[in-house]
Amino acid sequence: MSFDTVVGQAALTTTLKNAVKSGKLAHAYLFCGPRGVGKTTCARIFAKAINCQNPTADGEACNECESCQSFNEQRSLNIFELDAASNNSVEHIKTLMEQTRIPPQLGKYKVFIIDEVHMLSTSAFNAFLKTLEEPPAHVIFILATTEKHKILPTILSRCQIYDFERMTVQNTIAHLKSVAEKEGIQYEEKALAVIAEKADGGMRDALSIFDQAASFCQGNITYQKVIEDLNVLDSEYYFQIVDLALKNKVSEVMVLLNDIINKGFDGGLMIQGLAKHVRNVMMAKDAETLPLLEVSEQARQRYQQQAQQAPLPFLYSALRVMNQCDINYRQSSNKRLLVELTLIEMAQLTQPDDAAGSGRKPRRLKSLFKNLIQQSTVQVKAAPQVAAAVGVREVKKVESEVKQPASRPALKASQLGMSWNNLRQQDRSKMQILPSMQNQDSKNRKESEPFTQDELELQWMSMCNRMPQKLSGIATRMKNMNPQITELPQVSLIVPNEIIKTEVENILGSILSTLRLYLHNSDISMTIRVAERQQQIKVLTRKEQFEEMVAKNPSVEKLRVAFDLELA
Repeated sequence: MSFDTVVGQAALTTTLKNAVKSGKLAHAYLFCGPRGVGKTTCARIFAKAINCQNPTADGEACNECESCQSFNEQRSLNIFELDAASNNSVEHIKTLMEQTRIPPQLGKYKVFIIDEVHMLSTSAFNAFLKTLEEPPAHVIFILATTEKHKILPTILSRCQIYDFERMTVQNTIAHLKSVAEKEGIQYEEKALAVIAEKADGGMRDALSIFDQAASFCQGNITYQKVIEDLNVLDSEYYFQIVDLALKNKVSEVMVLLNDIINKGFDGGLMIQGLAKHVRNVMMAKDAETLPLLEVSEQARQRYQQQAQQAPLPFLYSALRVMNQCDINYRQSSNKRLLVELTLIEMAQLTQPDDAAGSGRKPRRLKSLFKNLIQQSTVQVKAAPQVAAAVGVREVKKVESEVKQPASRPALKASQLGMSWNNLRQQDRSKMQILPSMQNQDSKNRKESEPFTQDELELQWMSMCNRMPQKLSGIATRMKNMNPQITELPQVSLIVPNEIIKTEVENILGSILSTLRLYLHNSDISMTIRVAERQQQIKVLTRKEQFEEMVAKNPSVEKLRVAFDLELA
């Protein structure tokens, strides 16, 4: 009935009241915002205040004059409402425009309220545009829409635009309290908070849900009855799941999930609600983000208590895990299993790597390989210290070396080649062996053990895997090269072009030192040559390919003719 009864739009109602008091009115207004926030209500109140014969000092309608009474009794001839969703053709707009020519019989203005104006067709917008450009002095248009982006820019530029805000949970709760007190309905604030969150920023939706809950609860709105009526999962489940996950109690989380599913709640919706809950816990952890919580004051305190127990890394990882579950939920053929795996992973986020018990985290591959190497080298002699970044591929090579004859000691994976990490300390233009490596090479210089092609390829690949980051480009290329034994201990290497040949020659000293050390042959030498350019094969066009197919098989041409095909 008045601007004061509008909830959560104080800035807009103050502006409209000031416009009524000053008498400075625009000829067109556009009220836009989400559903159920009071756009049409404000339009009606504003239309009544414009035509009020005795407005109050603060710009409100008096509700006593003939104009106000005719509006309240829905018999006013100066205020017209048009639903653009069902009257969106050019004919409807032309009929409306004809009514603008008639001056008001009572009051100062004729007010036309067009609801859902974005539903008008393009032709209707164009027909409406001319009147909107040059309206009669006694006409005011109030347009309301939920989708401002669908309205033509030429319409927007001729209107005063008012953007309505979403209702906050606190504003909605406060308004529902006032309604409950006026209606003599008892309530629990926690129950009103559930209704406000369910309304998602729309006061109209909140009032509808409140009316439904009041009927179900028979005048005593309690939390348990509201979540039962609205089929909302009790937030207490979310608090329990997070508490159990922090304590790594996987079994109890599974029992809780089974209880939730048995009550008829969908696993995907439960994951979405849990993700929202974890997000709220993360917001409650910092005083700066605390205002982002759209919950009741009682729930805010509960979130703060749990936020003190939950570390940030756990919250980040839990959100990522649940977001991935939400993405894969629709495509999953076993949805319950996906939800269970998600909760199991969430319950293991704070669990140490070496924790025992059911459902423990899988051991990392790196740790497994490390243990495997240690077991295979219990009785191995001490080897020179070298850099080691061991991968799966190298472990397989270690296993093959462990099975070598007893005359040659088994090697650790970290010993497959010299330390390329040490080369990072050297000048980029000079790839030299460190003095310690030179001394070691000099000790083994008299060795001249024979080696096979397989051993050469093994040491070559191991050396490439250990090359430093700055040589990753040439290392990748060298992996695709295959050195060959020409005549022991001479080795030949074929490279694809002169550029790569130059790069390999720059580090040839390091390559030879590594091969000599780990193949136990100080006489190894290497020749590098560029591969001969092979004859280039002509690339056929699609037409030439088709002609070649026809030449080999004439039935292809018959098929083309029979189906009247053309080459794409």
